[in-house]
Amino acid sequence: MADERYILVLNGPNLNMLGIREPEIYGRLTLAQLNEMLEESFPELLHFEQYNGEGEIVTAIQRAGIDPACKGIVLNAGAYTHYSYAIADAIAAVPAPVVEVHISNVHAREEFRSRSVIAPVCAGTIAGFGVIGYTIAIQAIDSLVMNSSAAPVQADNKSSAQ
Repeated sequence: MADERYILVLNGPNLNMLGIREPEIYGRLTLAQLNEMLEESFPELLHFEQYNGEGEIVTAIQRAGIDPACKGIVLNAGAYTHYSYAIADAIAAVPAPVVEVHISNVHAREEFRSRSVIAPVCAGTIAGFGVIGYTIAIQAIDSLVMNSSAAPVQADNKSSAQ
């Protein structure tokens, strides 16, 4: 019997513009191509969502984060990373582990990009490895879930992996 559990890959604002927006920073791969690449690597494990609106991202985190079938969430919150306390609160409220991902090295760019208000409530952060960061995040969630003795990671334990 196949494992019915899944990992949500949740992309925030402007990630729908991958391949078009600043390809020298984010690459030429489109979001559809990225999702296809990940699906090939992790067949039948991933669900994909992308929203430009903060409220939609919060709702997606809440929905998946309390779903017992959800192993965890890979989140590229885009610019919301730097100021969305609503997204941080949603992450803190759910038992599913969340791994923050950034395609570019946010610490090597403008100063405002180096601060993440969601990092303290995430299981970990991966930045600067291009789209391969998504693969690393998926593997990290799988490892977290396997090492947790089938118990979900609680919000107060999320930052211990950092």
